[in-house]
Amino acid sequence: MLGFVGIVVILVALLLFASIKVLPEYQRGVVLTLGRYTGTKGPGLVLLIPLVQWMMRVDLRVTVMDVPPQDVISRDNVSVRVNAVVYFRVVEPDKSVLQVADFFQATSQLAQTRLRSVLGQHELDEILSQRDSINHTLQSILDEATDAWGIKIANVEIKDVDLNETMVRAIARQAEAERERRAKVIHAEGELQAAEKLRDAAALLAQQPQALQLRYLQTLSDMSSGGNASTIVFPLPLDLVRPLVDGLGEKRAAAGPSVA
Repeated sequence: MLGFVGIVVILVALLLFASIKVLPEYQRGVVLTLGRYTGTKGPGLVLLIPLVQWMMRVDLRVTVMDVPPQDVISRDNVSVRVNAVVYFRVVEPDKSVLQVADFFQATSQLAQTRLRSVLGQHELDEILSQRDSINHTLQSILDEATDAWGIKIANVEIKDVDLNETMVRAIARQAEAERERRAKVIHAEGELQAAEKLRDAAALLAQQPQALQLRYLQTLSDMSSGGNASTIVFPLPLDLVRPLVDGLGEKRAAAGPSVA
């Protein structure tokens, strides 16, 4: 008799132990009663009816999922290998248990297919230079697709874009050509600005003949002051030359055209 009572006490103790669950703050429990969903419990102490109720624990913390490298063909037919990382969390524990068998595996497979699909719509230059825009597009698409599973996609980041050796050399040549083009454009812009300054200086000197004469004398001084200069230059004022030139021009005009 005492043995039977002892067995009953042990069984009751085991049932009580099985019926008491403690959930931390970051977990929730999805409770099924005879196979039917009857609520989400937690955090804290949760009491279950043994052999009648069953509980699935769901972690609500942000999960980091690494997307394996994917072979992608861009819109301009360039083959690249891309991997990414996805940050997500469960916001509706009941849907994550009832609507999908394994939400982590389902999210991983969805991220891989969407990564190939989205990157295939962009050219290589866009994949390399517009990562923020592509990340936002991927995040929006995945978030919409996983909403039915009670999953919230917090962020998507493209980690690495691997190119073959041929494409690396081609991009290097393209970058070098771009630098040469910019150098030529800068040189041409400098020549244009210098020509504009010379034009302004010529217009200013034309308004002041004395300034033109001073510039002439300065040029002669610079020519004769060189360390290896062997020529002596005697500056001749322009005021002395101008009357002779004007007089010669008047005589030619008065003589008229010559007869052959």
